Amino acid sequence: MRTALLALAAELKRLKADGVKSVAVEEATLATLRRAVAAQKNARVQPAGESPVQPEPIAADAPESSTNSSAPPSPLPRAAAARAQDDTIPAPPVFALPEGDKRTQWEALRERVLGDPVCNAHVRPGKKVVFGTGNLDASIMLVGEAPGADEEVAGEPFVGPAGQLLTRMVAGMGLQREQVYIGNIMNWRPQMPMAGGGDQTGNRPPTAQEMGYCLPYLKAQIDVVKPALLVALGSTAAHGLLGLDSFRTLGEVRGRWHEFAGTPLMVTYHPSYILREPTNRKKRMIWDDLLKVMERAGLPISEKQRGFFL
Repeated sequence: MRTALLALAAELKRLKADGVKSVAVEEATLATLRRAVAAQKNARVQPAGESPVQPEPIAADAPESSTNSSAPPSPLPRAAAARAQDDTIPAPPVFALPEGDKRTQWEALRERVLGDPVCNAHVRPGKKVVFGTGNLDASIMLVGEAPGADEEVAGEPFVGPAGQLLTRMVAGMGLQREQVYIGNIMNWRPQMPMAGGGDQTGNRPPTAQEMGYCLPYLKAQIDVVKPALLVALGSTAAHGLLGLDSFRTLGEVRGRWHEFAGTPLMVTYHPSYILREPTNRKKRMIWDDLLKVMERAGLPISEKQRGFFL
């Protein structure tokens, strides 16, 4: 139970770094936590010679507040899963792009990443390594965090609900998705061992070792595309590009220009930040950052665009 609580605390810290100030929690989950805390308190104050009160067992393979035996199994603690994955991560790859035009270099890089034995070793059966996609002559490159359930099926970044929202955000800038380039810090979905097997039902942030292994592949994509501007979407992407110790909360660095490998970098929230609580205030925060990107990229900005979500 202590390990699970530590993993929960780590996830809450990650959400806080993304700017999330509240989360919805089912009453059944709260009741389970209260029972666990009460049981540990009883065990600590139990008189000598008496058997400590045992906490009510919680089935690791059944989601709380559900009696459906066919429901997908719950993940084991995220922190433990991350540590187990780090044991299998070697040093980052060292390679050189081949001679040739952008398309030749990109195709060679894509083939290398999709065939990378480390990437493939961390992908579940039937799922895919995820590589960037978009316009190789794009002036704007968007960098996301790690693939999710939809992305590891499609093998492309941002194809799920957050990706659909990102497409609308790009359209709001007066561009089509095909006019920008979209990549990820990670090329595989960070795994969480599943009790009893089955599909992974949650996500966890990648570890430093995981990001470190994949970062050369992202940098190579930047070298190929040579965008004028980079946009980091979310705290994981920002940490990968700015450094793990560069900030504690995303609010410290978002909305300001930074630099990665000589390319101007704007940091903003991940589209999922809006999906969790789609208020105009949150939408405007991201939109303010995108307006700065549009201005620096020399894109036309109408009065209607300047007034979005106000």
